[in-house]
Amino acid sequence: MTWYDVLLELERAGDDGTKASVLAEKLLLPQYGLSRLLDRIKKAGHIKCVNCDSDGRAQILFISETGKELRQQMWMIYGAEIQRAIGQKLSVVEAQKLAELLGKLR
Repeated sequence: MTWYDVLLELERAGDDGTKASVLAEKLLLPQYGLSRLLDRIKKAGHIKCVNCDSDGRAQILFISETGKELRQQMWMIYGAEIQRAIGQKLSVVEAQKLAELLGKLR
């Protein structure tokens, strides 16, 4: 599931990408744990990294095309499980309200 979260945030970052420090804040992960996770995802070919021009120590992370494909495949399973666990228990109005409240937290 953490792979999905990383890939989703990188896809949301779009063409600008994002720094690992920003990603760590969004995912509420410690930097050391995220670094190892990013290394595994990068080795699998699902993210790309480029050096940051404004900060020589940082890298900008981007989702690769294979990363986008993997995230979409994961969503087919993940989304269905969310629907099964939560969706069937909420009315349409309740689901919309939940989405609105969760959007505020994001």
